This record gives sequence, C-alpha cells and structure tokens, in this order.
Amino acid sequence: MRTRSYSRNAKFALAATAAIFAATSSSSQTVSDDSVPQAGLNIPEKLTIFGNNDPNVRRATALVNGDIITGTDVGHRLALIVAANGGTVSEEEKQRLRVQVLRNLIDETLQIQEAEANEINISQAEIDQTFNQVAQQNFGQDISAFDEYLRSKGSSSETLKRQIKGELAWSRLLRRNIQPFINVGEEEVNAIIERLNASKGTTEYRIGEIYMAATPETASQIAANMRQILDQIRQGGSFIAYARQFSEASTAVTGGDLGWVRPGQLPQSLAEAASQMQVGQVVGPVEVPGGFSILYLIDQRQILTADPRNAVLSLKQLSISFPEGTTEKQATARAAQFATATQNIKGCGAANEVAATIGAAVVDNDQVRLKDLPGPLQSTIADLPIGQASQPFGSVEDGVRVLILCGRDDPQTAAAPSFDQIMSQLENERVNKRARTYLRDLRRDAIIEYN
Repeated sequence: MRTRSYSRNAKFALAATAAIFAATSSSSQTVSDDSVPQAGLNIPEKLTIFGNNDPNVRRATALVNGDIITGTDVGHRLALIVAANGGTVSEEEKQRLRVQVLRNLIDETLQIQEAEANEINISQAEIDQTFNQVAQQNFGQDISAFDEYLRSKGSSSETLKRQIKGELAWSRLLRRNIQPFINVGEEEVNAIIERLNASKGTTEYRIGEIYMAATPETASQIAANMRQILDQIRQGGSFIAYARQFSEASTAVTGGDLGWVRPGQLPQSLAEAASQMQVGQVVGPVEVPGGFSILYLIDQRQILTADPRNAVLSLKQLSISFPEGTTEKQATARAAQFATATQNIKGCGAANEVAATIGAAVVDNDQVRLKDLPGPLQSTIADLPIGQASQPFGSVEDGVRVLILCGRDDPQTAAAPSFDQIMSQLENERVNKRARTYLRDLRRDAIIEYN
C-alpha cells in the first residue's frame, strides 16, 4: 500500500511552489522559446505555421480540448526548473525536460478544465494570495523583486500563478468529487493501531519519492529519463523541484514527501531500498508495480520510541578567529592553545572567564535540537557530559570553536498517531488512487493536437 498524501488546501500549493526557489543562482538563465519537444510526442523538430508567419505571434505547441499551450509556456515553466538547479542544466538535458514539461502542462490544463466543468473556479484573489506568500517567503515584502527574479531566470509571474491555479483547482475537485465517497471503517483504523503497538521499536522512514508510470513498451525509456533526473539531483539539483514538476504521484504537490512510512506500507522493492539507504541519500530508479521511483531518505526513526536526536540542548559556544594571512602552521598552534584552555573548563559557569583570558567570543543558545547540528557533531555532543567542552572544530578561514554542553532536555517517549490521524491517512491513500484513475480517464478522453 502506497502512502501518498494529496493537497487539502492552499498551504500545500504554497509549500510546493516556494520550494522551487530554495536554490537560486546569481547568473541569469533565459530559455529559448523556439525549441520544441522531441521524443515521444510526435512533434517535428522544424515546423511551419501556414499563413502569416509572424515571429511576434505566440504559436501553439499543443491544443488541449481547444486550449492553447505555447512554446513560451513550456519555456517559462522549464526556466523554473533551471532556476531551482542553479542554472546548471545542460542543453541536452533541457531538451529532454521540455518533453516532460509539456506533458505536465497538458495534465494541468486537463485538471483546470475538469474543475471548471464542475463549476469550480479559482478566483484571481486566491491565486494572488498564494503567489504573494511565496514572494514574501523569498523576497520579504518586495513583490516587484520577485517578479524581476522570475524574469531574470527566463520565466514570469503568470507562469507561476498558472501552476498555483492548477494545484488549487485539482485539490478542490478531489475534495468535492472523490473524498465524500471514500469510506474508512473503525475496525481498519484499530487494526493499524494494534500493528503499530506490535511494531514498537522497529524502524520507519520519512521518504521523498519521484514516481513515473511505465508500460513494458516504455519501461526502458522511462528508466533512462529517471537516471538523468537522478544525475541532476546528485549534482546539486533540487529533489523537491524535480518531484514537483515530474512525479506522477499526487505527492508531487508537496515535493514528493510521503511522510513517515513503515516498510510494510511500501512495495517490496521500495522497502528493500529504503532499509539500505543512509539519511540524505538518493537512489533509483527502483522498479515498482506500474513504473519506477527515485527515493530520497529524508530521515528515519524508531516506531513509538523517543528519538534521542530530538533532545533540546543548552549550549555555549566559544570561538576564535585568525587574522588574514595566518598560515596553517600558525593556526594549528593557536588552535592547540585554544583546545588546552577550553578542555580545562569546569562547567558553563567558568566558560565566560576562560573566554576572556584567551580572547574568545561567546555565544549562548538554550534551544538547539541535537538533530539540527551538523552530522559529525551530533555523535560528539550526544555523548558529551554536561559541563564539558567538545573537541575544537573549524578551519583557518572560519576560525576554531568549541561547544560546551550546559544542559539537556531529553525527548519524551514518542506517542502513537491518533485515531483521526490514521483515518485521515487511509482516506488520503484511497483518494490518491482514485485521483490517478481520474486523471488517466481525462487523458484518454481529451482531444490533444500537437503542432
């Protein structure tokens, strides 16, 4: 059983679209409008529009039940992906991505059309509100700066607003046409609670997934496409942005995040892959029923067991910096003196006095979660007695520092999800399954013309 939650309200659209701008680049990347998709969509590389061939006229790349998708639409949406990857996508990769972007725009158009056919209309005020929230998260109150950023990347505000409209429309359509007809019995929920209690102490995973459907005829091509996506992510591309644009699971709207799942909730191939992954690792493509997946292990924990990494620490940081021109040898000698002085500290009460004698800066922080520290420091601080200092860490450029543990609040035993939370998850799973069928039927019945 696959756990894929769908967007219930505008906050999911906000989270997904905001994630696109998590990675930015100072260089401007403009996407050409005259390139056209190639593989699989039967679009000729060179085409002629019969009649007045005016270069200032927006030409249709596809007609979806009469609604136009232009090369400009494809180019602007592609530019959002390029921006999320720091502008480092190769020209060859762009051509491949254009095909997928066009497919996404066709699906988005079908979703908006179906919502309107059901008298679901997303107001411009709703779209603008979500757009402004995204802008505020990334550019403060300066909406014009956000507009300029999008233009500098070869995209536009209207492109992002259309994406927001599609997400909101599809979400509202699912809530009206599918969710009311989903039933989950109390006995199903109670059975899951019993299994959770029986599984206490076993591992569960928080997983991100990019899923793409495949048939026997298309399997090799889909797998090749996913390997290229995986390469881009490993080179620094945004997993969330790729999931948002290309995953065919309904979790695409939340950047591919499946939430916390147990191995038994996943197809066997995904469960086996997750059990062998390290936190932060991305693997794939993994073959699953109906297609392939790329997996990202966001985190892992023990079921109904307190995670020691959730301990809240009270820390005091002592740091020294090196003057410009300091050699490695000089820095090593100074760091050794710093280490000797700090290792002799007896409790946090003496830290400020010691810092003053060695010319160190002091910073206090009483609300640091252990899991928020860099990986190499977590194991060191986890085993550190209260009142003692860590080993020095840093560099010539950034200076050297130590952390003194002044206090620790250990996490309480993790509570099981509530009855309502489990019921909601089951409902979401069933809505997602029907939503995929719904969209498949829309594709099948649509009249789509390619130019």
